[in-house]
Amino acid sequence: MSVLFAVATGIMFGMGIYQLLRRDLIKAAFGFYILFTAINLFLLASGAFEGVMPAYVDEQNRTLGTTSDPLVQALILTAIVISFGTYTLLLSFIVLASRRFKTVDSDEIDDLIG
Repeated sequence: MSVLFAVATGIMFGMGIYQLLRRDLIKAAFGFYILFTAINLFLLASGAFEGVMPAYVDEQNRTLGTTSDPLVQALILTAIVISFGTYTLLLSFIVLASRRFKTVDSDEIDDLIG
């Protein structure tokens, strides 16, 4: 299972970097979103524990086996909230730039400023 996580994370990082290098700002924003998702998958893969029971069982059942670590779940939820906020801010900057410069091509925006 860890090989599957590694391959999927690597492919998603590659797709995200490829989209970031595009000239269209909207496609670059999609690249950021793919990178955010790849980071969440990486956190999930690095914190995966082959425990017998989930982290939220009661004290009576904890003696039967080892439990998973709940910290990874909390980190992933926090990362999802932060990535949504960052992605929303990025999209609002793209909307402002497209309204001001009448284009979403990053090369044309550089030519207009320069």
